[in-house]
Amino acid sequence: MTTLHLTNAYHPSSGGIRTFYTALLEAADRDGRRAVLVVPGERSRVHQVGRHARIYELAAPRALAFDRRYRLLLPHRYLPWAHTDLLRILEREQPQVVEICDKYALPYLAALLRKGWMRHVRRPVLVGLSCERFDDNMSAYLSRSDGARAFTRWYIRHIYGPPFDVHVANSGYTADELRDALPDRPPGFIRTLPMGVDAEAFGSWRADADLRSRLLARLGAGEEATLLFYAGRLSPEKNVGLLLETLRELVARGTADYRLVLAGDGPMVEQVRIATAATLAGRVLLCGNLDRDTLAACYATCDVFVHPNPREPFGIGPLEAMASGIPVVVPCAGGVLEYATSANAWLALPEPRAFADAVEAARLRDPDRLAAARETAYRYRWANVTRRFFDFYDTLAGSPLPDVTPVRAGRAR
Repeated sequence: MTTLHLTNAYHPSSGGIRTFYTALLEAADRDGRRAVLVVPGERSRVHQVGRHARIYELAAPRALAFDRRYRLLLPHRYLPWAHTDLLRILEREQPQVVEICDKYALPYLAALLRKGWMRHVRRPVLVGLSCERFDDNMSAYLSRSDGARAFTRWYIRHIYGPPFDVHVANSGYTADELRDALPDRPPGFIRTLPMGVDAEAFGSWRADADLRSRLLARLGAGEEATLLFYAGRLSPEKNVGLLLETLRELVARGTADYRLVLAGDGPMVEQVRIATAATLAGRVLLCGNLDRDTLAACYATCDVFVHPNPREPFGIGPLEAMASGIPVVVPCAGGVLEYATSANAWLALPEPRAFADAVEAARLRDPDRLAAARETAYRYRWANVTRRFFDFYDTLAGSPLPDVTPVRAGRAR
């Protein structure tokens, strides 16, 4: 069986979706499964992942707005009469399952496949993978108005939702947007399959005294300083401003010498740099994107991991921190609650005072909570997560195509 996966959320330093597909393809190769990933790139080329998995990178333009690090495969790339490179891949691979992780430019491909308009591609099972919420992205980048939220619900109901045979979300929080817009779909139309973590690659054994000394030196801080750490995109939907507001609150309290280390890149880098220069000079270190080993060392070397986004779809970063043995502070909302509880993390309302309280509590370290966090990370290790996805694909491919007719509209196709 061949599964084919498409996403636009992929570039050399992108985050959770790239991490997921990397783990999925590596697991597929180990299991001898045929898996193919199609993504945009600077130029067209093919990467073989072992003997059984493959990445097709198709030359594509950069996004015109929001985050120009991303490139986009646009609808003209899969017009059935154009015989494009994407269509040739579909004809060559003949996948039993096609999974699309994109809400904006790629879901129309599912509609074309569903209608049989690609004559030389047999009808696959069509899976929509949701790793973000449209309403959250709308409010972060464009508008928080009632009209904007109504539009996102209309779009999910009438444009994005219908072409697929089944939808999979990375958390209950992400799935809720689909369920709210598509309440009349049959049971099983919307599923939840969480993401995972490379638990074996992260751990307290990664702590590096020399790295800590270098970080403190770059911040102009003494050995007694408390290092807060964040790893993720610096972009509007990540609520990065809460990190700076929390740090200001902690500095005002004066209970410890708090410094903040930010690992990641994104459209808000300059905004963060300007904001810190005025009132937090010397207290914030922008590290940019880190390689995997340095990232793992930073997790284990810093004192508290702080994740500010109350609308996080899932959040692999907090799981990596849990695996690393560092206390984790997260909002008491969003997709992080798929795995974060008061037993394995420090939960707080997403506002500066509450987050500062949680940081002060977390820096004292609770051995039982840290042990529970490590156990949680191991439950979500990629070997377990990819197995659940493969079982899901196998079940879909081995079953008749589901009837997804809205319940109140009758069952006729």
